[in-house]
Amino acid sequence: MSLISPVSPLFLLLLLERHAFPSFLLISTHAFFVFSGFLNHPVFCPRFRTRPNVVLFCDITQKGYEKKRTKLLAPYIIQAPAPSSSSQAPPPSSSSRYRERRSRRTHRRGGTRDDRYRSDVHSEAVQAALAKHKEEKMALPMPTKRRSTYVQSPIETRTPPDSSSGSEDETSVRRQSSVIAPPPPVNSNKQSPDCWISRSAQGSSTSSSASSTLSHGENVFNLTHLLFVPTAASENSAPPPDVTTVAPPTRGPRVDLPSNAVVQGMSRGQSRSSMMETADGVPVSSRVSTKIQQLLNTLKRPKRPPLSEFFTDDSEEIVQVPQPDPNTPKPEGRQIIPVKGEPLGVVSNWPPALQAALARWGATQGKSPALTALDITGKPLYTLTYGKLWSRSVKLAYTLLNKLGNKNEQILKPGDRVALVYPNSDPGMFWVAFYGCLLAEVIPVPIEVPLSRKDAGISQVGFLLGSCGVSLALTSEICLKGLPKTPTGEILQFKGWPRLKWVITDSKYLTKPGKDWQPHIPTANTDPAYIEYKASKDGTVVGVAMSKVAMLTHCQALTQACNYCEGETLVNVLDFKKEMGLWHGAVMNRIHTISVPYAVMKACPLSWVQRVHIHKARVALVKCRDLHWAMMAHRDQRDVSLASLRMLIVADGANPWSVSSCDAFLSLFQSHGLKPEVVCPCAASPEAMTVAIRRPGVLGAPLPARAILSMSGLSHGVIRVNTEDKNSALTVQDVGHVMPGALMCIVKPDGPPQLCKTDEIGEIIINSRAGGMMYYGLPGLTKNTFEVIPVNANGVPIGEIPFVRSGLLGFVGPGSLIFVVGKIEGLLMVSGRRHNADDLVATALAVEPVKTVYRGRIAVFSVSVFYDERVVIVAEQRPDASEEDSFQWMSRVLQAIDSIHQVGLYCLALVPANTLPKTPLGGIHISDTKQFFLEGTLHPCNILMCPHTCVTNLPKPRQKQPVGVGPASVMVGNLVAGKRIAQAAGRDLGMIEDQDLVRKHQYLTEALQWRAQTDPEHVLFVLLNSKGVAVGTATCIQLHKRAEKIAAALTEKGSINTGENVVLLFPPSIDLIAAFYGCLYAGCVPVNVRPPHPQNLAVSKAACILTTQNLMRTLRSKEAAASVNIKTWPTIIDTDDLPRRRPPQIYRPPTAEMIAYLDFSVSTTGMLTGVKISHAAVSALCRSIKLQCELYSSRQIAICLDPYCGLGFVLWCLASVYSGHQSILIPPFELESCLSLWLSTLSQYRVRDTFCSYSVMELCTKGLGTQTELLKSRGLDCCVRLCFRPLSAPGLTLQSACRCVTQQAPTSYTVYVMDETQTSVISVLQGTTGPDPCTVYVDMKSLRHDRVRLVERGAPQSLPLMESGKILPGVRVIIVNPETRGPLGDSHLGEIWVHSPHNASGYYTIYGEESLQANHFNTKLSFGDPQTLWARTGYLGFVKRTELLDASGDRHDALFVVGSLDETLELRGLRYHPIDIETSVSRAHRSIAESAVFTWTNLLVVVSELCGSEQDALDLVPLITNVVLEEHHLIVGVVVIVDPGVIPINSRGEKQRMHLRDSFLADQLDPIYVAYNM
Repeated sequence: MSLISPVSPLFLLLLLERHAFPSFLLISTHAFFVFSGFLNHPVFCPRFRTRPNVVLFCDITQKGYEKKRTKLLAPYIIQAPAPSSSSQAPPPSSSSRYRERRSRRTHRRGGTRDDRYRSDVHSEAVQAALAKHKEEKMALPMPTKRRSTYVQSPIETRTPPDSSSGSEDETSVRRQSSVIAPPPPVNSNKQSPDCWISRSAQGSSTSSSASSTLSHGENVFNLTHLLFVPTAASENSAPPPDVTTVAPPTRGPRVDLPSNAVVQGMSRGQSRSSMMETADGVPVSSRVSTKIQQLLNTLKRPKRPPLSEFFTDDSEEIVQVPQPDPNTPKPEGRQIIPVKGEPLGVVSNWPPALQAALARWGATQGKSPALTALDITGKPLYTLTYGKLWSRSVKLAYTLLNKLGNKNEQILKPGDRVALVYPNSDPGMFWVAFYGCLLAEVIPVPIEVPLSRKDAGISQVGFLLGSCGVSLALTSEICLKGLPKTPTGEILQFKGWPRLKWVITDSKYLTKPGKDWQPHIPTANTDPAYIEYKASKDGTVVGVAMSKVAMLTHCQALTQACNYCEGETLVNVLDFKKEMGLWHGAVMNRIHTISVPYAVMKACPLSWVQRVHIHKARVALVKCRDLHWAMMAHRDQRDVSLASLRMLIVADGANPWSVSSCDAFLSLFQSHGLKPEVVCPCAASPEAMTVAIRRPGVLGAPLPARAILSMSGLSHGVIRVNTEDKNSALTVQDVGHVMPGALMCIVKPDGPPQLCKTDEIGEIIINSRAGGMMYYGLPGLTKNTFEVIPVNANGVPIGEIPFVRSGLLGFVGPGSLIFVVGKIEGLLMVSGRRHNADDLVATALAVEPVKTVYRGRIAVFSVSVFYDERVVIVAEQRPDASEEDSFQWMSRVLQAIDSIHQVGLYCLALVPANTLPKTPLGGIHISDTKQFFLEGTLHPCNILMCPHTCVTNLPKPRQKQPVGVGPASVMVGNLVAGKRIAQAAGRDLGMIEDQDLVRKHQYLTEALQWRAQTDPEHVLFVLLNSKGVAVGTATCIQLHKRAEKIAAALTEKGSINTGENVVLLFPPSIDLIAAFYGCLYAGCVPVNVRPPHPQNLAVSKAACILTTQNLMRTLRSKEAAASVNIKTWPTIIDTDDLPRRRPPQIYRPPTAEMIAYLDFSVSTTGMLTGVKISHAAVSALCRSIKLQCELYSSRQIAICLDPYCGLGFVLWCLASVYSGHQSILIPPFELESCLSLWLSTLSQYRVRDTFCSYSVMELCTKGLGTQTELLKSRGLDCCVRLCFRPLSAPGLTLQSACRCVTQQAPTSYTVYVMDETQTSVISVLQGTTGPDPCTVYVDMKSLRHDRVRLVERGAPQSLPLMESGKILPGVRVIIVNPETRGPLGDSHLGEIWVHSPHNASGYYTIYGEESLQANHFNTKLSFGDPQTLWARTGYLGFVKRTELLDASGDRHDALFVVGSLDETLELRGLRYHPIDIETSVSRAHRSIAESAVFTWTNLLVVVSELCGSEQDALDLVPLITNVVLEEHHLIVGVVVIVDPGVIPINSRGEKQRMHLRDSFLADQLDPIYVAYNM
């Protein structure tokens, strides 16, 4: 195609496409897919993506289905000999193994993130790794950002600012509706608690203590005042699903079962045969008849084939599987032997239950201190004695059981669950509530205090409460006042929470029981004692139920392992509501616990050290974070002594990076009396409780050894001592020996619980009475976690003892010492290798300078993209960090992690300070951060994507094979394969025998004269304005006379010679039509040009310009004069001032092959091209349209198209004069003022046929989607038979548009499409007769290989294509290989060639390039039928013969257009259509209004228009990269975020991608953000 130069003799004005059309057409052509109608499409909605094509009109039983399936497949199944019994099932596919691994890890919990990662050794390793890259220049280009984006908008912070990190990770809950009830109590013959208390009281030692001081009042009211605070009803919050069994209507949701009841999924080894189930798994009574039961069983059978019958996961075909490295280390040791802890000793005075221990100390050591709480300054606030703890717990137990509700029906009964909501600063109230619940035999569920509706994981905690059947919450008066409330003062209804009644447990509101009432203290059994919440890796919150006997046994095991003595002092910095902070603070050994809240640690990090010094504490319970903080604040106070400590328990000593914190703390405080043997790391988890703890050492005993392991070996799951590269070494310390009375194994973390080898890393599993019993209400997860039976290498169980998964990864070292190297929850499985999130955090923090980000505010997680996990790091950036510093730090982190861990980062994002979701104790909420990242709501301020380095499983690039041309191509392509040649034809135009009709139809000028004589008053055109009012009409005689005046003006004023070019410069109006026929009357060649912007003019040597007065002023304005020399203008004729005389004669062409007009348009590749249309082509085209659409004088059609080129010009100016029908003209720009103009016109004029562009349909659906009821009230009612639209996108866009238009209830449409090209103005058009257009679904992967493979609706990677209409009369279409120019077979993809009488004569060339003209308009097949002349359309498509019949009774040949050949992108040897990628990008985020793609130096560039806030701009970068990689297997090289309206669109609504590319390279886009994913 030729590009018209500015010196063309054609016309005056060449327009940049940015201003070449009304502004409303700038609206995105494909952003339309964000509309809900598209999102619900079963092909493109993710949850329906693999839905099979189901038979909807009939039903079939399972037996019938199997019989029919066997019969149909019998001829194709090869009868193989029966396999031998020794044959084994094939191994699962990689994808199934991947899904299995994912399901095995769903209940793990995210790792902790804080300052304990600091390691001098590791810092040296990182610096050494970075030194390798020091000499290299930075390969990554800096992302560019608009300055306004630097200004961080005052977004609402999710958490208060703090530079610390926490230790807890809280996550979201997955809703599961199942029920679990406490198992039956175990009858035991142990001694009764009463006699035990009395006996032990006689022999117990007494100790004096200071009198207790309480901040609470000691008054006990005789008349109990109980405060119930109802929860506010929320209108928009739905109640949580009922996951409990049926309860009496007057009771709250709870489970009431007799003591001998058996609940499904509860007891181990339970036989399922004794229970009958309905189709939904609901137990039914055994009295149900057998017939009914058979019917219910029948209902459970599938009524349709399973999904695998239709679609299979073809990931193994797509993904490039890397070859296994022969040097990969593999385990070589023997199978591990279970490790047994020392026997749990039996002490005569151990209590039979934990409540009994409290009763003993309350009765015998009432003044002994139990708990000391600190205020915000770190000073003692109050001390709770064991006597007060016992008395208040008894009062609370009595109140809960007897004073809630009325006498006949109490709200609480033993076994019910209640929530404990207490702040971290009030341990005393929590202890009273916890032990009060134990004494009342109700099950406490401690949770965090909700601060707002936006708390991280708030809805998941609510689901935990709902699944546990909690309807009552205990809290303190101060806490209740601090809860968020509605304007009416009621407690806010939190999202997902059940309706709760709040009970204040302050002492003044409790009732003192009578002397004859004593709490019932049974011997510890397997009933649940309390439920501890646990947040897992994927965001779910589950409740781990601890039995009474497990709680007691665990206290006994801790007493033995830690050698606790009565009356010791313990400083606890951990959360006292869960895990080790709760276990070690128990009342078993009359320990005095000093609780240091998190808020105190933030204000005074050295406070816990000061408490140890002041109280001469024997034991301290801390985390690595606390050690680090104490070291940082050590300068403030030097006169502290830690000589009294005999145990410094490091609760997160299982973290491999804790060893550096322990060593640094020991080296600093050893001069303050801290002994090396005091440091005791331990390992614990909510499920297994304490797994192992290092026993307190003896002075002078050798310290346990350290293990220096290879990170490369750890990533492969094996233990290798690092002896070569110290940069990639990990030093780990032991966590001591297994707990007393426990049995421990190491099993593989993936797949069956197979025992590991001695040099293999696996998951630690524990068998002990001191462990969790179940996930409350989740029997499925319970079985996978709490009932694990290890198997050997042959898959044979090693015994019948069930183990509990701890979620810890480790191995057994010399001397049966336990080493932990990570957690399941922090495990990132990338390309078959394991990486620990904590290791990656430590490496990132070792990169200097760390002043860019906050320590402890880093989240590391993985996202699943393109069949593998990809590592993402998100960190909070300091406000004073510059853009260059941040980018430099991110680049160095990438290099360090790649060198040390041999894994590539997928994304590294920095967010503004205090915007990451936090846990209650200040840690980063990993699962919520991941959710924000995937949803595009993270709002980063800097982002770096590196998909090229980490995506290594892309399919191999396609290698195109050379294609030879010859007879063999026909044989192979068609005959041998049994395919017919892909061609189709419309019906014959026929011969016209009436000479009057021949004279009327030979030239349009003669047709207009004939109509002016025979029917002068017939109205041909009606022009509407934005109000729907007819502002102009033209009858046959009016149009004829006005055309004569224009012809006379051209002859007189312009001195125009025959055959010269005349520019028509008009807005969409009847004047344009009259000027066109005036040019034909004068023998000129009209050239239709869109009115320009005054700053956007160019000049060529046109003979004359026809225009209006207003546009003449524009041409002669100062703006135009600034860009164009007015002296070079040709003659400009004002058609508003015409002479009153007629021309001497009307020109009649000597031959019909002469040029009638020139059709200029800008192609989708940005080239301005003109084609010559002859008079014969005009007549043939008009006749084809008349026959196809059955147009005649009494018909009306509505046209809402631009009249400047292509089909729009034909319908505006030509078709009505030829056929005589009335055209109602709606200028598309009028829809800007009135969106309903088009639809209201169809309703008002009762039009059945309308022509519109895709832009019009999109504009109406977007603007009127919410106004359906308003249109109904106005009486809008359309019944449109044909709705045509020029083809500018694949069928999916049209289907979406049609569905959205028809969803506007008052209208009903039959919507069709047509094919429009430059070489043949129109090739196919759905007519009034013939079959309806069909839709097929093609495989996108095959299209990329230039093949067509038809698939079922809903198949993965399927693309819907709608037939392009019925081929016009007189038109032949053939599908040709564009390279060999040979014909292709049916259903083969190739270029569409057209042979028709209305083909264009050729391009309007400047330099006479005849070869270009012959190549496109008069080309021939290389073989087959080499005589026929064809025109190349430049579109790819295929022909498919359908089962439908056309009007002649023959089978219908359907033509499907896939896309433009010039637009396609050649990437990795495959052919991609931009619209497919753009459609995927538009679905990635709601803020993407429009997108366009092009290539730049073999990189894919995606330009997206942002319709939301600028803070959303960087959210789009990873989402766009993800969706293109997932759906098209391409890596995006550059992502450009721009303002709406930047992507240029031509008059037909097609994107000008080449103009956009030129603007990008010239840096003219003014982008909001440019990200280079390199």
